[in-house]
Amino acid sequence: MSEKYTDDSIKSLEWNEHIRLRPGMYIGKLGDGASQDDGIYVLIKEILDNSIDEFMMGHGKEIELTIDNNQVTIRDYGRGIPLGKLVECVSRINTGAKYDSKVFKKSVGLNGVGSKAVNALSSYFKAQAIRDGETKIVEFDRGNVTTEEKVQLCPEKNGTKIIFIPDEDIFGNYRFIPEYIEKLIWNYCYLNTGLTINFNGKKFQSKNGLLDLLEKNINGNPVVYPIIHIKEDDF
Repeated sequence: MSEKYTDDSIKSLEWNEHIRLRPGMYIGKLGDGASQDDGIYVLIKEILDNSIDEFMMGHGKEIELTIDNNQVTIRDYGRGIPLGKLVECVSRINTGAKYDSKVFKKSVGLNGVGSKAVNALSSYFKAQAIRDGETKIVEFDRGNVTTEEKVQLCPEKNGTKIIFIPDEDIFGNYRFIPEYIEKLIWNYCYLNTGLTINFNGKKFQSKNGLLDLLEKNINGNPVVYPIIHIKEDDF
């Protein structure tokens, strides 16, 4: 006999509870890092996408990515998340500045979901925004605020710094494979000439964009004609 379907059957979850209960809706398959499409790499991609959006809008030509003992740090030099909305931008679902074309005319991120998914699926998540000589820092545990500092003076360049550790309760005994991350980085660089990404002390940059991509991936001389590379302004 089936259970009765009553008012008590209906549940409302907090934003982070839903992401943790159904992570596949947000980052695809989980995995342990053995495959390049495993979720731990999607977490990196979602944060990098936000930094790429800043670059595409003409703010910040360099991104720093470091991974140390499964702790991921991503620092860009864009405009920085507005300090008064830092908490909301990384912990309130469907919150962001990418829903119209006024501030972000170009965007590759998930438009209000990406950083929140990373936050909810991390055992430790720290967001820092630096804007015009001031900074704000907030820390989370699986999407729950643990520390929220007041705005302070800061001499660093504008931008956003995100630190996170994927949650072993979700991803198990995972590990990052550098080759997979480097491939992801190269794809960003090929599509964004002028961008520099530093990964664990190694610099990635493409001067010719898609031409570099083709020359790197075409072995030998399988084409009869030389590669035609057209570069023009993006309007």
